[in-house]
Amino acid sequence: MANSSRDDSPTDGDTSSGDAPPSNSSLYSEGEKILAYHGPRIYEAKVQKAELRKNEWRYFVHYLGWNKNWDEWVGGDRLLKNTEDNIMKQQALDKKQGVDKNTKSGRSAQTKPKSSSDAKAEKEDHKNNVTKGKKRKNDLGAEKDTVSLEKLVKIQIPPTLRKQLVDDWEFIFQQDKLVKLPRSPTVDDILQKYLDYRTKKDGKVTDPVGEVLKGIRCYFDKALPVMLLYKKERKQYQETVVGDVSPSTIYGAEHLLRLFVKLPELLAYVNIEEETQTRLQQNLLDFLKFLQKNHSTFFLSAYDGSKSVEGKGKGKHD
Repeated sequence: MANSSRDDSPTDGDTSSGDAPPSNSSLYSEGEKILAYHGPRIYEAKVQKAELRKNEWRYFVHYLGWNKNWDEWVGGDRLLKNTEDNIMKQQALDKKQGVDKNTKSGRSAQTKPKSSSDAKAEKEDHKNNVTKGKKRKNDLGAEKDTVSLEKLVKIQIPPTLRKQLVDDWEFIFQQDKLVKLPRSPTVDDILQKYLDYRTKKDGKVTDPVGEVLKGIRCYFDKALPVMLLYKKERKQYQETVVGDVSPSTIYGAEHLLRLFVKLPELLAYVNIEEETQTRLQQNLLDFLKFLQKNHSTFFLSAYDGSKSVEGKGKGKHD
């Protein structure tokens, strides 16, 4: 499940989907049990508060069975009525992603239980598994140790990019298409563009920004083959990333965005001081806003149905 932090104000860049309820009437009421999108999945949730802000209704939701740290303000476009049809839609998404109801890991592993009672039971399993050091595979086929949700670094993914994650999944699983490789701009190109942007904005490049970008590139290159690819993409990866080739010179924004869904789990194993963690969150959020601002330039509007592979990337040390 895509990660998000608690925030008592609307997310920067939030936009109405066009089918929001009239400004004087809220579609969802406080205390109502609903279904909520988070990344490409649908979760059971409850409306805690409903407020009209700038002619748009905002809802503070709690995901049933999950720590309150995951509570967040969302727009009406993220919510669904808890109806039989929508529950079937939720179950269909679970089935298509091969979700195992008896498996639970971090939120970003996209394995939310179907009911609040299941959630409580799996929450206990989660605690036990942390103690025992068990491993399991997430939706992208990677094994990892389960970590405490409280240790996860919260990364607020802007609304446009959350929708991009959903579109990404639909292109691959519903339309049977893949990202055509190599991409342009590549991950390396995007990181350099952001560095140029910050240099122009700040008048200089600070060490923390440079270190964050190096870290993003390093995490991307190492995480891509083990936790950022869907099974349908593995053959393409094997045919494209050969020899001394760095994934960041071949893949683009579509796969880079997936990294930010996984980063909280990866960073949970790093001993980070609270002050450093706060700065890191701010830098990561600024980078995501940069991706959102340049969404039409960095992301594909359609994937390739032929699944063809073109060319090879540069060497890791080029």
